[in-house]
Amino acid sequence: MTQAHTPTAAEENIPGRPAGATHGDAAYWARIRRIVATAPPLSEQQKNVVRAAFHVPAQPKEQAA
Repeated sequence: MTQAHTPTAAEENIPGRPAGATHGDAAYWARIRRIVATAPPLSEQQKNVVRAAFHVPAQPKEQAA
C-alpha cells in the first residue's frame, strides 16, 4: 500500500502530468503503462541514440579532479 503524497507547488506544474496527479496515484501510473504498452518497439537506431545520450565515458581519476 502506498502512502498519500501531498504534491508541492513545483510538482503541481510538471509538464505532461495531469493536474493533481501524485506518485502514489495508481490510476495515473496505470494510464502511463497503457500508453507505453501501445507504443511500437524502438528501432536499433533509436536505441543507439538513447544509449549515446546517457553514455558517460570513464575518466581516469587524475583527469576527474
